[in-house]
Amino acid sequence: MRIARNLALLAAGALLVWLGVREGDVLARLDDREARARLAELEARAGYWREELGRQAQLAERGYASRDARERAQSEYRQAAAAIAGQRHRIADLALVSSMDGMVLRQDGEVGETVDPRATLFWIGRPRPMRATADVDEEDIPRVEAGQVAQLRSDAFPGQVLHGRVEEVTRKGDPLAKTYRVRIALPGDTPLRIGMTVEANVVVREVPSALLVPAAALRGTREARHAFVAAEGRARRRDLRTGIEGRSFAEVLEGLAEGEPVLADPPAGMADGARTRPRAP
Repeated sequence: MRIARNLALLAAGALLVWLGVREGDVLARLDDREARARLAELEARAGYWREELGRQAQLAERGYASRDARERAQSEYRQAAAAIAGQRHRIADLALVSSMDGMVLRQDGEVGETVDPRATLFWIGRPRPMRATADVDEEDIPRVEAGQVAQLRSDAFPGQVLHGRVEEVTRKGDPLAKTYRVRIALPGDTPLRIGMTVEANVVVREVPSALLVPAAALRGTREARHAFVAAEGRARRRDLRTGIEGRSFAEVLEGLAEGEPVLADPPAGMADGARTRPRAP
């Protein structure tokens, strides 16, 4: 949650930050000295007309007050009371309050600083439980559902695979990016911190003892895959039927025997029967 307000100056000495906050707690109070001076002026005016209204009532009891004078006093008092209510509301708007229970995750405003009306001064949230948000292509989203395991990688933790579980798939996607947002729940002991970027992979299916080949070895379209194997110094084409395909490896269902040497990255336009030789280490 971001908190920003259309006001300009933080009052010196009035910026208060707690490690934990509750809904309604004041986070900061902007300079309200001018607004309070105006409120005092309005209260004095209301007090004068309140006394005048009382004096006119006493005169009316004695038969000396005019109707016009009494109505004018009453009208002026009501206007002053309405102005006081409006001014108190404006003063209340000079306080930034938390709209939820949580913690101050980040503070971007300093005491005495002039801030842009559109600036965000406080980030309020709940650090636990944590969720990661991933954008998934619309062509893959039909295979994603709540409960599936997710594996995450972060530059902050190189070489470490972090785990989560799909919690929610948004019902509406982004028509321009052609993606849907997937919420991934993270365990309580995750080392990830709020604001970190991750790469998320959702496990949509698991196959034990699958035959895998490098994804770079595949050629053709998803509907008509083929690869090349090395046999007696020549490249031999194998038409394949693949299953799960990832960025690094792909599952082979038909067309390849276990143990056959696959050309990891054959050149474009390679023909069946082309000569091959092992690459030097």
